[in-house]
Amino acid sequence: MKMDYGEALTQLEPLALAAGRIVMDAYNGGCAVETKRDDSPVTWADREAERIILEGLRRDFPHIPIVAEEEVSAGLMPAELGSMFFLVDPLDGTREFVNRSEDFTVNIGLVVDGEPVLGVVYAPARHQLYLGRPGRCEMARTTDRHEIAGRRETRTQRPGPTPLVVASRSHRTIETNDYLAKLPQAEIVSVGSSLKFCLIASGNADFYPRFGPTMQWDTAAGDAVLRAAGGRTRTLDGEALRYGCFGKPEAAAFANPWFISDCGVDLEG
Repeated sequence: MKMDYGEALTQLEPLALAAGRIVMDAYNGGCAVETKRDDSPVTWADREAERIILEGLRRDFPHIPIVAEEEVSAGLMPAELGSMFFLVDPLDGTREFVNRSEDFTVNIGLVVDGEPVLGVVYAPARHQLYLGRPGRCEMARTTDRHEIAGRRETRTQRPGPTPLVVASRSHRTIETNDYLAKLPQAEIVSVGSSLKFCLIASGNADFYPRFGPTMQWDTAAGDAVLRAAGGRTRTLDGEALRYGCFGKPEAAAFANPWFISDCGVDLEG
């Protein structure tokens, strides 16, 4: 199936903005927090934002399967994926959302042949929207009404004398800390959600090591944005991080290995 990626992004953008509007309504008005079977938090905002995104995707792209976090949590997922499918995380950084941090995002990613080729990441509390397709990455500013106020193309930047490394705020592991301890020359900043990919994509950070559990819907959109900006995400054996159901179509099949995302330049390079 051939797709005009530029045109597809114009269809994904309003879905992310609409979901962001719902998320911010809940953020400003408050909503109850539940606990899923994996002990992770979930709110009405997660589910309602996902509903809006899925309605739009199924209307505009009826033949493309969708793997969405809250549907998977409820036991719903496509029987087959094929070579092209969407990955949706309607509210990445729910812990940040609940704790009143601004580090949460709406995420829609498209995977083709194992590679994330389209990504939309919306950080509504920060008024930042990131869009990536092969060869082009854009960053847009949004208003309080979740309308575009301006946009510009962005690229990764080569690290300066003091590389900036972004690490998870809520999911830091011993292994990550051990890795960071080997980088005395780097400045370490803790950031939540898929914003870590976007900070690298926009030239505001250099590296993101993730030595802990993530799922493909957590990373696909941000990874697509990063790759579009000239960055990369690699597993610890140096291979590009790949996406797909590499086993039975169940939630565990969408777990990522550990990875390092960067601006396209090795930290020691």
